[in-house]
Amino acid sequence: MIRPVVEADWAQVWPIVRQVVRDGDTFTYDPAMTESEARGTWLERPPGLTVVAEGAAAVPENPQAGRIAGTAKMGPNKAGPGAHVATASFMVAAGHRGQGVGTALCRFAIDWAREQGYAGIQFNAVAESNAGAVQVYRRLGFSVIGTVPRAFEHPTLGRVGLHVMYLEF
Repeated sequence: MIRPVVEADWAQVWPIVRQVVRDGDTFTYDPAMTESEARGTWLERPPGLTVVAEGAAAVPENPQAGRIAGTAKMGPNKAGPGAHVATASFMVAAGHRGQGVGTALCRFAIDWAREQGYAGIQFNAVAESNAGAVQVYRRLGFSVIGTVPRAFEHPTLGRVGLHVMYLEF
């Protein structure tokens, strides 16, 4: 289930954001980002939206269910003359990766952007080394429209390219 974030969710969202940012292998955020900085960056204000993906209802055999499995934020890519193009970012909790959470969040963001009347959706900085995300985005119709060479300092691979990806509606 994907739904808008509420104040009480931050206690589960922050550990996801903290881990993804500290890993330093997918986002261009400072790995030393504080909780306050993360909150200000991740929680969108209208016309943007931040959402969470919840697991199924908690049952004894699946204690992770009912917990937040991932989160996404979406809104206009730029203000003014660029506000007709959306952007989005996604983070999935380590224990939920590879289970379709990121794909579901991306589909949600695409549907949201279409419903809001955007002309398309652009991802500004997808690390080319993030093969799983690139594969999901391509499968959902995005194209790499350019790559900035060696623009991302990956913690183990060194400098890798950053893709700009776009899906026109």
